[in-house]
Amino acid sequence: MPASALPEPTPFPDHTLESAPAAARRTMAAVTEKSGYLPAAVARLATSPETLDGFLRASAAFESTTLDPLSREVLIMTMATRNDCHVCVAMHTARLTGLGADPALVSALREARPLPDERLEAVREFTLAVLASGGAVDDGTLRAFLGHGYTARNALEVVLGIGAYTMSTLANRMTGAPVDAAMAAYA
Repeated sequence: MPASALPEPTPFPDHTLESAPAAARRTMAAVTEKSGYLPAAVARLATSPETLDGFLRASAAFESTTLDPLSREVLIMTMATRNDCHVCVAMHTARLTGLGADPALVSALREARPLPDERLEAVREFTLAVLASGGAVDDGTLRAFLGHGYTARNALEVVLGIGAYTMSTLANRMTGAPVDAAMAAYA
């Protein structure tokens, strides 16, 4: 086979603890310990320890917000489908399943359709409105979100979630991260 016919090596290898930049190793070890395996998305994101740490810190901050777990997952799945991140769709389908989410809700999120739950649909709509307006949502949009029991604090927490999952979805697509075997059933 001529050298020109050989596939070029990916600029985003599946790093191991040994091959990763030193600054990424502790984070990778912590993820491996928590997950029981090293997700390919993390292995590839380790190419930039700063991006890996930045995403994990932003994600942890989002997880600690006052938004309830289902509302957070609605935002994440909205970002995952909007940005066509198959890895995030699989991971967060698994998360929703673990939370006991209604299968109709999960299907609607995966298909980017309106949700059967009015309150959760308000999160999906607000997330899309924040994205479409670059954060400059109109008063009616904000009031509609608040009218479903969410708070001004929650509105800003949506911005945090959008930031964290913009980073994740775009990085996963750029690196071509595959769905891990542990998540294959949710792909």
